[in-house]
Amino acid sequence: MKDRAYVSLPAASITTLTDADLFGRLAARLPFALEPAQRAAWEYQIQHLRELAAQLPGAHAFMEFLIPRMGRRADLILLVDGIVFVVEYKVGARQYDRSSLDQVYGYGLDLKHFHETSHHLPIVPILVATHAAGDDDRPIQWDDDGLARPLGVNAAGLAPAIHHLCRVYGGQPVNAASWEAGRYRPTPTIVEAAQALYRGHAVEEISRSEAGAENLTHTADYVANAIEAAKRDKRKIICFITGVPGSGKTLAGLNLATARQRAHSDEHAVFLSGNGPLVDVLREALALDAVARAKEAGRSTSKTLEDRNAAAFIQNIHHFRDDALASRDAPAEKVALFDEAQRAWDVEQTSKFMQQKKGQIGFAMSEPEFLLSIMDRHEDWCAIICLVGGGQEINTGEAGIEEWLRALERSFPHWQAHISASLAHSCRLADEITAPALHLATSLRSFRAERLSDFVGHVIAGDAAAAREVKEALASFPLYITRDLGQARHWLRSKRRGAEHMGLLASSNGARLKPHGVFVKAKIEPPKWFLAPSDDVRSSDALEDAGTEFDVQGLELDWTCVCWDANYRRAGDAWQALQFKGTRWQAVNDEARKAYVANAYRVLLTRSRQGMVVFVPEGSHEDATRSPAVYDGIYAFLAECGFARL
Repeated sequence: MKDRAYVSLPAASITTLTDADLFGRLAARLPFALEPAQRAAWEYQIQHLRELAAQLPGAHAFMEFLIPRMGRRADLILLVDGIVFVVEYKVGARQYDRSSLDQVYGYGLDLKHFHETSHHLPIVPILVATHAAGDDDRPIQWDDDGLARPLGVNAAGLAPAIHHLCRVYGGQPVNAASWEAGRYRPTPTIVEAAQALYRGHAVEEISRSEAGAENLTHTADYVANAIEAAKRDKRKIICFITGVPGSGKTLAGLNLATARQRAHSDEHAVFLSGNGPLVDVLREALALDAVARAKEAGRSTSKTLEDRNAAAFIQNIHHFRDDALASRDAPAEKVALFDEAQRAWDVEQTSKFMQQKKGQIGFAMSEPEFLLSIMDRHEDWCAIICLVGGGQEINTGEAGIEEWLRALERSFPHWQAHISASLAHSCRLADEITAPALHLATSLRSFRAERLSDFVGHVIAGDAAAAREVKEALASFPLYITRDLGQARHWLRSKRRGAEHMGLLASSNGARLKPHGVFVKAKIEPPKWFLAPSDDVRSSDALEDAGTEFDVQGLELDWTCVCWDANYRRAGDAWQALQFKGTRWQAVNDEARKAYVANAYRVLLTRSRQGMVVFVPEGSHEDATRSPAVYDGIYAFLAECGFARL
């Protein structure tokens, strides 16, 4: 990605440019309207940069440098004597607040992890609270990878701090052009990606790799062309996007929804998901981010207004369905994107719900058929985009993608279906187009765990030898096991940095974790659990409340502890699924329900981006529901798979 900074120039060149020249370069690159607060901040930073250039003549400065994963720009980056200084200004601030320190630390983490030419350089994040009485006086602390803990200085203290650090830790100067041109391979969380796309960033700016960006862009272009053709020909279409685990199917959906909303607002494109916690977390994240950005820019808004805007963009699929029951009119939305479409309900589950909960006597459609019928109310054209995953069905009655195809075959032969080449099926569709572009083949999941899903797949399948072989390819992704939950918490706290998130995870039927203080029946508030600051006891970072598979599916944490209970245990050479009812464990015999238990652990084991520890209790000889032999069997097998003892 070229020109990551709005302004890039050596300190010696700054004296040859006027303030108007520098301001003009910044303003020319801004893709949005210039707000008064931004104007004032830049005017201050330009003057301060002139002072820094005089005191640091060998520096190279980058103003407004893109931090892709976070969808933000660092105010200033200075390359001096082989050190990367990441500077964030808080103009007028008199204190070094924790959120601002975490913000600039996050910029440093992003460079260290994802910017190829920064991997082996020392990086120092610095918060400049311009009107603080003095520096924060903390000694420099270096992490093992050469990233310093964030420092706080006032405006006058920045140059002296840089001089001191260069004297002690400086080395050979870095070629600024080569450093800036280094490949950037960011891996945003789905929350970060949603915020960045919602702000107007392109998917290429936040994608994991060049191949991933091309794949996502290729898919988006195909779908956009299919929609335009449907509009032109007054045709109804449905596109099925598939992908390897972690390939960014949800990211693709969000990208398509934001792009259609920006360029074709009359279509009222909407991102729909049946994953309630995911919808709640994304809506809250978008609203909070919009309020924060408005405040920074000096614009007036309210949380209520931004909640409403976010709710129009991301909707719960069940609310969309229920609204259609109240009216026979066509919905306002001409383009609907269904996330995790394979999790839509079958006929039995939908009919049962509609009759018992909605009073729809005689209702006999599956959820895919009903959703198709809703969009089919449009007289001219419409488009449905289905994002298709696999292996994570965790709820009773989830139909799989075949039900969408059967509904098309049975009731909607006039719809044109664009189907990924990897989606094999036995249905005979009247108008089917096979499209290789609808398959996402590049994993974007974790910069440290390209093959984590493969490893977890072998663990869940009970193949220790295959898991151990894959584990060798996960050298940079810590995988530990322990019998001590306190030790696990200590490890998580030692790993978390800046605004990274950690948390406890457990199966929703892990009822006998209760003696260890893990209450899976105590409901969490997912938006608070994922988004609240680390000093909030409702936050995942507090390590008090565990998130279950229902709370965390589709979302991620940086560091996790999976608390493993006896509901998924070893029985000879295989896994056995159980459920806790009343006072004892009962075997699960139904094959579909067995799959739900297995998939619950599959979900829990794939939520971590950077590292994981599994806690397996010791059990108790005095409690028949917590047999030590059962837990020992689980522990032994996981150790055999390659989990290292903590």
